[in-house]
Amino acid sequence: MSTALPAFTLSDASGTQYAFPTGRPALLCFVKEDCPTCVLSAPLIDAAGAAFGGTIDTWAITQDGEGPGVFAARLPSGMPVLDDSKLAVSFRYDLDTVPTVILAGPRGEVLEQFVGFGKADWQALFGRLISLTLQPAPVLDWSAYPDWRPGCGSKSVEPGIAERLAAEAENSPLRARRIEVAESDDLFEFMFDQGLTDGLPVIPPTPERVMRMLAGTKRDPQGVIAVVPPNLAPVTVEKAAINAVMAGCKPEYLPVVIAALEAVCTEQFNMHGVLATTHFPTPVIIVNGPIRDRIGMNYTFNALGQGNRANATIGRAVQLVVRNVGGGRPGGVDRAALGQPGKYTMCFAEFEERSNWEPLHVERGFHKSDSTVTVFAGGAPNGIVDQLSRDARSLATSYGLAMAAISHTKHYGYGEIVLVVPPEHVDTFAKDGWTKDQVRAQIQAASARPVRELVQDASCAEGISPESAAKLGLDTRLPKFRDPKLITLVVAGGPAGKFAAYFGGWVSGPMGSSMTTVKIDN
Repeated sequence: MSTALPAFTLSDASGTQYAFPTGRPALLCFVKEDCPTCVLSAPLIDAAGAAFGGTIDTWAITQDGEGPGVFAARLPSGMPVLDDSKLAVSFRYDLDTVPTVILAGPRGEVLEQFVGFGKADWQALFGRLISLTLQPAPVLDWSAYPDWRPGCGSKSVEPGIAERLAAEAENSPLRARRIEVAESDDLFEFMFDQGLTDGLPVIPPTPERVMRMLAGTKRDPQGVIAVVPPNLAPVTVEKAAINAVMAGCKPEYLPVVIAALEAVCTEQFNMHGVLATTHFPTPVIIVNGPIRDRIGMNYTFNALGQGNRANATIGRAVQLVVRNVGGGRPGGVDRAALGQPGKYTMCFAEFEERSNWEPLHVERGFHKSDSTVTVFAGGAPNGIVDQLSRDARSLATSYGLAMAAISHTKHYGYGEIVLVVPPEHVDTFAKDGWTKDQVRAQIQAASARPVRELVQDASCAEGISPESAAKLGLDTRLPKFRDPKLITLVVAGGPAGKFAAYFGGWVSGPMGSSMTTVKIDN
């Protein structure tokens, strides 16, 4: 037994309503005026209406935005032409091509169906109609018709329209509260007025845009990704997609946004603390693996700067979720005294292919073929200039001397830091066969200072207290970092330019934030 077609009610140009199914057979012909194959089929549709319209329901259903009157002019028999300009019925019938011709039984079951134009299909349909109605066959000149013509795309599958229809359908995956905006309101100003932006304009998350964004993942739109600090609000895939739209993401970026949200919402990353401190940190997002090139991320020229859509919008989407879902807003829980530009977005990919070292995600226990997101609570990037070193030891020493100034030259026992190594510096280390651990060890050696230089004194209140200095011994040399493993080396940057950079961290460990890596799933 055939499954019944969806019921519907549509009106003709005069406003008369027609409901399907009607309790008797019905011929439904979905058409649009700008389709040559629909125009070719119009005389046969009209002939069916004239010959069999008294016994069965014969309806042309038009998708034309101008209403049913346009196509009705092609049907002199006066058969009903119904208005599906909103495309709701076409969508529910899952049409991808017009004309689509359906002969349905009294209960709405499909008896015959074909798309496009086929002379044999029409001849078979007329034969079925004659046997069904016992009406005489209409006189038709079949020689005037081609054997076959392809149909045209249904308006219900056009980009933008398909997503809108899916969002409006009864089984729509969208559940988020919708806000009605007056036609006279400027959408962009409305978003500012509602406090939904990061200070820059955002893209209005219309239902069709959100549906298009959700196509970027296989996850259930209502599946909960994480609980977002500081309000501990659950963020669903749908809400992540909404904020990804606002940030300007493409659908293929959504899996990266989701993974980044999973990472920043872990206890070890401690997003609440990252927000609540008056210090500088913000999520620094580092992407590894094949997805970098699939979505067009930048890891070469200007890798930490502007100009790449994926880099810019992925980081921004995460920040918007923290703001709009988690409630982390400046002046509220976000207590940063000064903040920094990375609070808009800071996301880049590692230039894995340009290095003889293991990429970051492999160091952290993942396979090279995995795609991952690593998040780090970092400050703004600081530059290191060394254009003269020609050997690995000299270059690593420069790094150590520069990074000794992180936070304050008298602050020692520092925690996590991310050091971005450019290709030309990578070549210097590779020439001498230095590993990452050797670079870390030399940074520690070069940054070490005797305790006597780090003690608090009348000229500078910062540093080690005299009591602690006495216990340590004034001639004891302290390295800048409490553990060399806390120095993370990542390769990125343009092929020319001997300029490295580092992101200082914030209270690493259980009392603060720890670097976190999450695998990206579709």
